[in-house]
Amino acid sequence: MAGLRLGPLLRYVDWESGSTATVWVEASRPCTVEVRCADGASGASPTFSVAGHHYALVVVTGLTPGSTTAYEVLIGSRRIWPPDDARLPPSTITTPSAATPESAGATPDGVRISFGSCRWASAPGGGHDPVGPDALVTLAARLAADPAAERPDVLLLLGDQVYADETSGATRRRLAARRDLSEPPGTEIADYEEYTYLYDESWRDPEVRWLLSTVPSCMIFDDHDVIDDWNTSAAWQRDMRATPWWHERIVSGLMSYWVHQHLGNLSPAELAADPVYAAVRASPDGTEELRRFAAETDADPARTRWSYQRVFGRVRLVMVDTRAARVLAEGERAMLDAEEAAWLRDAVLDDPSSYDHLLIGSSLPWLLPPLVHDAERWNAALCAGVRGQRWARFGEKLRRASDLEHWAAFPESFDRFTELLREAGSGPDAPATVCVLSGDVHHAYIAEPRWPNSDPGPDSTPGTHSAPASGGAPASRILQLTCSPVHNSIPRSIRAGFRFGWSRVGRRIGRLLSRHGRTGASPVTWHRAGGPWFGNQLMTLTLHGRKSALTLVQAKSNKQGAQLEAVLERSLTPESEAISGHSTEC
Repeated sequence: MAGLRLGPLLRYVDWESGSTATVWVEASRPCTVEVRCADGASGASPTFSVAGHHYALVVVTGLTPGSTTAYEVLIGSRRIWPPDDARLPPSTITTPSAATPESAGATPDGVRISFGSCRWASAPGGGHDPVGPDALVTLAARLAADPAAERPDVLLLLGDQVYADETSGATRRRLAARRDLSEPPGTEIADYEEYTYLYDESWRDPEVRWLLSTVPSCMIFDDHDVIDDWNTSAAWQRDMRATPWWHERIVSGLMSYWVHQHLGNLSPAELAADPVYAAVRASPDGTEELRRFAAETDADPARTRWSYQRVFGRVRLVMVDTRAARVLAEGERAMLDAEEAAWLRDAVLDDPSSYDHLLIGSSLPWLLPPLVHDAERWNAALCAGVRGQRWARFGEKLRRASDLEHWAAFPESFDRFTELLREAGSGPDAPATVCVLSGDVHHAYIAEPRWPNSDPGPDSTPGTHSAPASGGAPASRILQLTCSPVHNSIPRSIRAGFRFGWSRVGRRIGRLLSRHGRTGASPVTWHRAGGPWFGNQLMTLTLHGRKSALTLVQAKSNKQGAQLEAVLERSLTPESEAISGHSTEC
């Protein structure tokens, strides 16, 4: 008899019609999975099989726009979700009101988008947690305790949902039961089956399981979903491909990402047009079809697009793959290959009158502390040979040891992306805000760029110069919003380094590195508009018309248990009234 192994996860909700959603499920054996809603909406799908596991992505139709309805998951006539002994509220699907010509796509209650990245699975059974309370678990507990409380309309999980290279004690015990951990890759993940252990551990937590069943989610990978420093350089890639275990790791990593994360990012129409999805579903066992796809994608990343876009009323989200789409050859290095860059440009600039806010999800921050940015740009120049081969060899070692692989490490890509953001924020139809949402760096901050001839920011440094931009300062407010981790840690020494990276002395050191590397100036300068904040945390954007407000909460332990505490509540737009007057910078 088939049962529920993992899920359900509410993934896609259609913000145009308000009548369609998708629900992801893993069953214990082949079957047909049905989702049945209290308002009469429903959907059913047979499972597809990959490596002995059985999955379904159920398209639910007939939902009532502008409503919240409870749902159940059934196999045959037997309910498998919610469980009979459920202690958490029913899972629900909330739909926006359908767009009308009069509303111009706007939603009466606005849009709430919570985001973060980097989540180790929580300690099981409420045991001691060495990195502190999990922000996602704490959010789930808050919402479960008060089902009427305001909740996010969508969760953006910006990378490192699982850690293939840093496994827990429980996972290591499972690995040891099936292979010799003294052989590579040791305690890291080796194949698809072991990847399923990570998702089991991360998504079976009762609170997280309930949260993901009732709040839609958008996801993208970062390096730890595969391995630390994934695709940092051509030399790194050559070294990894020379190992006996890497091919199985990368193929399994891409397969598991496709199954567990990527499919749910797609709309029903995109799923229907996806040839890989069709081939896997059509086969009694889709393992080989999916393996072939993953291997071909690793060999030629340009053949697959992991990036995607979503629309939430008058808010456009463009989620960008900053890992697999890279061009790594020295002299040609780019964060995005040519086709991916063209797709991003089209996604950002198409019909700007149709949105009031543009959000670009990039697991890696665009704007870093200035010293870190200058160090990465300097390192890229060294690796390219600007100071000769001895410096190039040193630069490659430093790049890997220090994770110098963000947008700044791809200088031409950084400059083009910066110009794209300026262009998106300019013109008569410019949105109120353009925000780059990122994680990765295990702390949170707000950075605001300053184009030449624009007003200096509060942290401006006399004598700091930027290269002339190709156009004037944008009309939109453009921000880098970085929030990480959801549940992880950062050494005190690195905390101090990030703080120093924003300092005047740090900026001066950065300029010295730039001169040594002959890097030239960046097209913009920027200042720290908030932070840095350290802890397990989530940011939430509340977008209503052309108003925007930002909240940052951190998970804290006290006598009552884990609680979410507001660290920042701030308006981001002049016409918006501030939610609160206080702002605490740690």
